[in-house]
Amino acid sequence: MMKKTCGFGLLGLAVLLALGVPLAGYQRVTLQRDVTVAAGETQDNVFTLGGNSVITGKVRRSVIAIGGTITVSGEVGEAVVGFGSRVVIKESAVINGDVVTLGGTLEKETGCTIRGDTVYMQGPEIGQKILKGDIFKGILLFPLLPVIIIIKLVILFIWLILAVVGTALFPKQIAFASGEIRKSFWPTIAVGLLAIIIFTGLILFAALLSIILIGIPVLMALVAAGMIIKIFGRLAVFYFFGDSLLRAFGSRKFSAMGAVLAGLLVVGVIGFLPIIGFLFSMPLNVVIWGVAIRTKFGTTENMFQKKQAVLPAPPAVSRA
Repeated sequence: MMKKTCGFGLLGLAVLLALGVPLAGYQRVTLQRDVTVAAGETQDNVFTLGGNSVITGKVRRSVIAIGGTITVSGEVGEAVVGFGSRVVIKESAVINGDVVTLGGTLEKETGCTIRGDTVYMQGPEIGQKILKGDIFKGILLFPLLPVIIIIKLVILFIWLILAVVGTALFPKQIAFASGEIRKSFWPTIAVGLLAIIIFTGLILFAALLSIILIGIPVLMALVAAGMIIKIFGRLAVFYFFGDSLLRAFGSRKFSAMGAVLAGLLVVGVIGFLPIIGFLFSMPLNVVIWGVAIRTKFGTTENMFQKKQAVLPAPPAVSRA
């Protein structure tokens, strides 16, 4: 019995490690209350919870904060993202990507450089845009229960947070995976269907084992793995729809953040439609699972493709 328990525990750990390694290899995130990047110092990413981020030096990727403050007078390679934060962009600041402030305040001094998009929405403004926006006026006329609408809005807002954070941390991987949807759509569908069938079987098996406490670690590992797959795959799908929408309107230059947020808007609006939203979600989930697994979270073109062996070059024949 002990051997079986250890075996299932190791299986769950292996699943989490297999999913975590591809992304971890691309990121180093500093998670602290207060972070200061001094002049002449370089950091990959900065992520704070309720603390203060002071960027005088250089951050190669993104600065993300939940609450607290962000003060940038140095250089940020990609995005500055604040949720309920006070964001201050000084005159000497150089932001090579986007500045996104949701539910907080944004102060930009004259002379600062922001090469991407600027998204600024205060808390009351977010609620007004969601509940009173022109996009949802026709949709809310359907006889849906208010509770269902509230739940959908809450889920949509959670996906908004995940979209902003995920795109800020993994823009290249998401963009690459999105391109594979267009390039290899049917293989992605096939992998997604197979993955969902296998995953459902594993969940049922682990649930049965949980009756005698053996399958609990496996079940927890599978749930965590499924969440990771769904988040990354959905962000790639958001990028796919956003990219298609923006190009249809004639835009040829846009950031990864802009494409993902536009795609979130498209998928969110469709999700509010009765019956159509439900039918749309079924093939969408297949694509989500297929693109995440097939591209190994945007790190390879096809993880199932065998690498061709590289034969050594024949020795050169010297001529007398």
